[in-house]
Amino acid sequence: MVTPVFKRPGYLPVFLVLFLFSCNNNQPATNKKGDSAGKSEPQGQTVDYSKKQPVDTARYNQILKALANGDSTGKWPAKGPYPLAGAILPFHRIVAFYGNLYSKKMGVLGEYPKDEMFKKLKGEVANWQKADTSLPVIPALHYIAVTAQGAPGKDGNYRARMPYSQVDTMLSWSKIINGLVFLDVQVGHSTVQQEIPLLEKYLAMPTVHLGIDPEFSMKNGERPGTKIGTYNATDINYVIDYLAGIVRKNNIPPKILVVHRFTEGMVRGYRDIKKVPEVQIVMDMDGWGDKILKRSSYMLYEQRDPVQFTGFKLFYKNDIRKDPNGVYTPPEVLKFTPKPIYIQYQ
Repeated sequence: MVTPVFKRPGYLPVFLVLFLFSCNNNQPATNKKGDSAGKSEPQGQTVDYSKKQPVDTARYNQILKALANGDSTGKWPAKGPYPLAGAILPFHRIVAFYGNLYSKKMGVLGEYPKDEMFKKLKGEVANWQKADTSLPVIPALHYIAVTAQGAPGKDGNYRARMPYSQVDTMLSWSKIINGLVFLDVQVGHSTVQQEIPLLEKYLAMPTVHLGIDPEFSMKNGERPGTKIGTYNATDINYVIDYLAGIVRKNNIPPKILVVHRFTEGMVRGYRDIKKVPEVQIVMDMDGWGDKILKRSSYMLYEQRDPVQFTGFKLFYKNDIRKDPNGVYTPPEVLKFTPKPIYIQYQ
């Protein structure tokens, strides 16, 4: 049996967690990183994310076949309905930076000053575009809007909700690069039913999408970080139904749902996960480790268990702990079956 790749949270500082739990989400906190628009930020692809371009089904089928990358099992392309008009996938590849602005340890998004982060993101977008010219590459900011915590907090749910001002900052930054925003949720002892509706005003925007992390869904009362959590199909289907409702209510293009995974038990009942025209599901191969381990895990939990689309996460620091060349390059990742269409850097 392949040992799973490993991921653990970088908890927010205790003083900051106490502050976040004491403030009302409708009373934004000061953005310590600042939000001044510099002159040197990169411009992204010119994409109108609100435009409901009809789906070219012939092109859709062609791209899915290419993404299957010669799969001989019959599992790929994964079966499912065509998306609604304006779908981003599979007509684009997404390259995202992940993190939280309050912490330099939770990902590249919060580790560097804005201009430096933008420069790195622009470079990765260019690398992926060079590696695969068949799909336009668009940038994204994947922000941890609800973070699992090692302490229970005032309500005992072991999670901290970020102030809306931080999400607003992500929106303003995404406009500079003409990119997407993903809001990531780590529920701790809470639930998706409690947390997702609080983000609806953002999810109703065409440029904002969602990520959910089973690792920090602690169904049996464990402290986050002491055990790998889990979501089942019922949890994920609730989120899919909720997002589909937002799409219909606001008459907007489909939402993308990123589900993190790096062990078998993190996602249970994958065959029962709904596929609907309003939501595009990406199963993201999360976790860090050496190249052989990460590829083996991708084969076990992504290639073997098809849902819809796949993603792959790269760790600038943790992937090179045992190998200085441990971070996969775009050409190397594009040899995987199927080819990931969502790429995340932490």
